[in-house]
Amino acid sequence: MNRRQSSDEVRLSVAEATKLGEHTLQCIGFPREEARVICAHLVDAACCGYSFAGLPRILVIAKDPSTRGPCQPIRVVRETPVSVLVDGGNHIGYYTVYQAALMAIKKAKQSGIALVGLYNSAPYSGRNAYYLEPVARENLVGMLFSSALPTVAPEGGARPMLGTNPLAVALPTGNEPMILDMSTAAINRGDLVLRSRLNEQLPEGVAIDENGLPTRDPHMAVKGSILPFGGPHKHKGFGLSLTIQALGLMAGASLSRGLVQDWAQLFVVFDPGLLVPEAQFKRDIDELIALIKATPRRPGGDEIRIPSERAFRERERARKEGILVDRKVFDALNTIGAGRV
Repeated sequence: MNRRQSSDEVRLSVAEATKLGEHTLQCIGFPREEARVICAHLVDAACCGYSFAGLPRILVIAKDPSTRGPCQPIRVVRETPVSVLVDGGNHIGYYTVYQAALMAIKKAKQSGIALVGLYNSAPYSGRNAYYLEPVARENLVGMLFSSALPTVAPEGGARPMLGTNPLAVALPTGNEPMILDMSTAAINRGDLVLRSRLNEQLPEGVAIDENGLPTRDPHMAVKGSILPFGGPHKHKGFGLSLTIQALGLMAGASLSRGLVQDWAQLFVVFDPGLLVPEAQFKRDIDELIALIKATPRRPGGDEIRIPSERAFRERERARKEGILVDRKVFDALNTIGAGRV
């Protein structure tokens, strides 16, 4: 849905946002190709309606020296016909996870199934849906589990012990892919950091301060912990998060807190044709989606939207109308780009 531009926002075309983002990333030290890959992800996130995961992330990256530490070439540590274990060489996650996704697609196309583990990436990898969309567009089914540095307290705990640990599943259809992408935390870390920068209060029940007390102050929450998702049933989010953290160990993550190896991704990608004909599978999913969307509404109920449907609509609109960027963010990016920091 298009919203009116405020005086505190700047509207940029996709091309303008891309040019600004790539230039700023190169100014803070990223090679041209990495800057291109990172920026493509960030601009797409903004187009899909996730402003906190768009250009503002560059400011977070710029302040975090761990994103630009000494790097080694990305390398394959172990490989079989159906699996690859990848050392990310301490490159930023946006770049390494993108490369791992390409490996997963290639391996699944060759063998019918692929298991790809990735470890030793520097912080920040963005939206899992971004990496799985090309998987589904290749008529493959994809799952991605991402474990991260501790920012989330376990249910009943008062200190961060788990990552926001998102999971995603992508399915090919006869139309746009259906992609479920969800964090196991009550709020995304990127959203929290952006709210802190903009001095915006948090929703109720998503964070605690460093003493374990509920807080809506984003600055206190940054020092404290995010909570698992689930409202009054946070054990559900906690259980999923712990499971994904454990899967990260299989992908090479370290148990030691504070090490870059605590970031890990596990791709599971396969050809649905191993079980049913591809055309039948896509036809059946299309029928299932149509049945779900035709469900009678509750009084006052809105349209029933399928996972990723809203994001694809937003992207189509943004490609025509551009994206809105907070003016503070826009000015900060231009300051970096002009070499005034």
